[in-house]
Amino acid sequence: MKFLKNKYVKPFKNIFVLIFVGFTIWMLFIDANSWFIHHELNSEIDDLEAEKEYYKSEIQKDKKAIKELSNEEGVEKLAREKYYMKKADEEIFIIEYEDSIPKEDKND
Repeated sequence: MKFLKNKYVKPFKNIFVLIFVGFTIWMLFIDANSWFIHHELNSEIDDLEAEKEYYKSEIQKDKKAIKELSNEEGVEKLAREKYYMKKADEEIFIIEYEDSIPKEDKND
């Protein structure tokens, strides 16, 4: 009976404290809508919103690229710069600077 007279056990003799502790444990750990599940879902929502913003920015970049490629000059510019295409009567010289060429290892 000495255990029941302990100062830490004394508040738990009150029925309201027991109900409150039980309710708190139930809501934090056991319930389908527990705090941990809400926390996990909120972090997932934050991740999805960040992903949404990323895709919105990518859509804006793609719209800009489509707008540039909508006329003949934009298509020609892309073909010349990215794919090194040329017209039939042209010659193209690609100038590479020494600092833009990847260096090889001397050990190989």
